[in-house]
Amino acid sequence: MAVKIRLNRMGAKKSPFYRIVVADAHAPRDGRFIEIIGNYDATKNPAIVNIDEEKVIDWMTKGAQPTDTVKSLLSKQGTMAKFAAAKKAKN
Repeated sequence: MAVKIRLNRMGAKKSPFYRIVVADAHAPRDGRFIEIIGNYDATKNPAIVNIDEEKVIDWMTKGAQPTDTVKSLLSKQGTMAKFAAAKKAKN
């Protein structure tokens, strides 16, 4: 089963916010997901990003692939660097 870490659009028309979810790659964008691991609100200035780093690193070690947008959000938060360090320490 291919698992992705991606954005799930929520909110009203013209005022979206996003949940960062772990979902099956074949599920629809706003459809079924496995777990919510954070949220992202781009309408605020500056944008609000809340991520549970432990869950993200756990899912990524299990093989979940973040989408390009989520990967850039994780990089800005420093989670990708922590994942790389944890992966390097494990080997």
